[in-house]
Amino acid sequence: MAARGRTWAWPSSLKDWSERGHADQRAQAIVERAGTALGRQQRDAEVYGMVPPPIEGLGQSNGFEFWLQDTSGMGAQKLVQARESLLRDAGKDTRLQSVRANSVAGTPQLQIDIDQLKASALRLSLDDVNTTLGIAWGGSYVNDFIDRGRVKRVYVQADAPYRSDPDDIRQWFVRGATGAMTPFSAFATTRWSQGTPQLERYNGLPAVQIQGAAAHGTSSGTAMAAVETIAKKQRGTGHAWSGLSYQERLSGGQAPLLFALSILVVFLCLAALYESWSVPFSVMLVIPLGVLGAVIAAALRGLSNDIYFQVGLLATIGLSAKNAILIIEFAEAALRRGIPLLDAVAEGARLRLRPILMTSLAFLAGVVPLALATGAGSASQVAIGTGVFGGVLAATALGIFFVPLFYLLVKRAAGRFFRRSSGVAATP
Repeated sequence: MAARGRTWAWPSSLKDWSERGHADQRAQAIVERAGTALGRQQRDAEVYGMVPPPIEGLGQSNGFEFWLQDTSGMGAQKLVQARESLLRDAGKDTRLQSVRANSVAGTPQLQIDIDQLKASALRLSLDDVNTTLGIAWGGSYVNDFIDRGRVKRVYVQADAPYRSDPDDIRQWFVRGATGAMTPFSAFATTRWSQGTPQLERYNGLPAVQIQGAAAHGTSSGTAMAAVETIAKKQRGTGHAWSGLSYQERLSGGQAPLLFALSILVVFLCLAALYESWSVPFSVMLVIPLGVLGAVIAAALRGLSNDIYFQVGLLATIGLSAKNAILIIEFAEAALRRGIPLLDAVAEGARLRLRPILMTSLAFLAGVVPLALATGAGSASQVAIGTGVFGGVLAATALGIFFVPLFYLLVKRAAGRFFRRSSGVAATP
């Protein structure tokens, strides 16, 4: 539970997952209700409920961590104004929830203005003035002494009645170079001002931390993109991510590269297997069918494109290629025996239809428990199982019809290309 500027971590006392079957008894639902109820009771505070991060140490809550940075040197006040403007815009965005600053906007501060000309005329050193203030109001360590076998520390500080009120500074004197005692009222004045209780920096720049979470039904990537769009409207500022959000931003950009590398490795292996650059294309053409099935299955169940779903996509790529390889392998063997192309394709599809269906159905039956998993930690199992189930189902149902067609078209196109490049006339 967090209020503006402070965070409290309370130990979990929820019942076992088996006793919390309803959706309103999950941790996120309980946190939302608690934040709403406590927020109504607190007039002088903003209360938010937060779920702990999945990985301890990376972040403070299960959401995003964002830093708004002062990249133009506009100062602390302008940075606070930019932060408040960002929070207002984020509160209006339906893709975001619980967006708050992890610091207090401003607190009353007692400002002591020292007239250096008067202090010099009174033969006062600024070091002595600062030392007196520090000892009187903050305390100063002197030394240690032994009391009944225990080492204790000695601190010097003003007595409580002489430092309980801001006006008590008038009761303090500073010893000058001549030994005379000069009151603070002779060379210093006090005034109240508003200021931040802490000055934060991130990546070497003045910054303020902002935390929040994605709204229900919105992925974390969409929420982070929404925050970046809002932050770009704040002039003179930059932004950066930290914690799990930073790790997600790093890994999110690597996903397309990972998929491309996986497809490239499969293509090179098939090219070495068949000693041909054209045949692997017919295998690669079936991969979009599996990916399409995985995406449709995830969309029907309302799942997001998270890391678990992407792992399922990698498995779908391999399984889709496996079914295509079974058909093409037998078609290639028939071609080497001198059978015409169309007959070879038909023979390969007929001979491998039963093994493809058997292996695919067995695999689908194996991932059904993942897709229908319940209990604590079932979200990752459901994401992987749903993606793989939909991908394999589509790759099998459509692949047994489209793989022979893809292979036939690629073979004929490759034959025409090689004949044209070698100058041999094509025969009807």
